[in-house]
Amino acid sequence: MTFLITAGPTREFIDPVRFISNRSTGKMGFALAEAAAEKHGVILIAGPVALPTPPGAKRVDVTTALEMLEQVLHYLPVSDVLVMCAAVADWRPKQTSPVKLKKRDTAPLLELEPNPDILASVKPLKGKRTFIGFAAETGDPEVEARRKLAVKGLDMIVANDVSQPDAGFEVDTNRVRLITPDSDQSLPLMSKLETARRIIDWAEKR
Repeated sequence: MTFLITAGPTREFIDPVRFISNRSTGKMGFALAEAAAEKHGVILIAGPVALPTPPGAKRVDVTTALEMLEQVLHYLPVSDVLVMCAAVADWRPKQTSPVKLKKRDTAPLLELEPNPDILASVKPLKGKRTFIGFAAETGDPEVEARRKLAVKGLDMIVANDVSQPDAGFEVDTNRVRLITPDSDQSLPLMSKLETARRIIDWAEKR
């Protein structure tokens, strides 16, 4: 099997110095790549993170959401499982300045436009592939997770409350729910690598 895994944040540039992003460090996505590479081929599409490449994984570095979409479309045809773990920025500046904007000349209002939804974009290409998504929410993630599961045509969604200090960003542990159209399993607090192994195991058995 070949796993196509996205990880980390994207950066959407205002100018060459400033950008819109989020708190994702890529740890969960890189743990998934490490776990999958223990038995399978792995293509890891990584946003800007400070993490070493997991042994055995082919790494493709990207910066923006549009670049990530381009690489997912490129590698999806040779993949059996897509795991969208990246925290892709929902919006990008409508205009990007080629030079650093001066504070005195910058308008106080930043005009944004939506980034493409990568899973929605590749849904027509799913075929017999397994698609796994993530719902990182604050508070109970169930309602939003189930909405994404249905709307994006996923086989499973991994839901977690990132407001928890031991299960959100920048930590090595996680506490997630694995939700499918006909099952719902809550995992206890464990390392992100062990969480990743549970997810990969589910994909293998499917």
